[in-house]
Amino acid sequence: MGEPEFDVRGVRIERWPRSLTRAGQVLVKDGRLALLTSYGRVIDSAPLRAVRAARPWFAGSGSMVATVNGTRYRLTLGQRGRRPDATALTGRIMEAVSRASHSKP
Repeated sequence: MGEPEFDVRGVRIERWPRSLTRAGQVLVKDGRLALLTSYGRVIDSAPLRAVRAARPWFAGSGSMVATVNGTRYRLTLGQRGRRPDATALTGRIMEAVSRASHSKP
């Protein structure tokens, strides 16, 4: 196993209508996206090709919606302005998902 392509901690992960964790982790490694709790338990995981990511109109900067295995999750990286790089980080997640969905099998 190689190094993670993308790893960010302190992510609020919600599955409507409830919050699953306020300090979770988004990990992109070996062509898979994994959503983890603050204790490292896997909430959901799927190959990047099967993940959809978008920034809908209702999501603030630093927030996005990811559909993993048919389940929609709201990911919020910057809570109350505590993370100035949140918009860039969500962009990196969306870029990784987009690259995988446009690459050939």
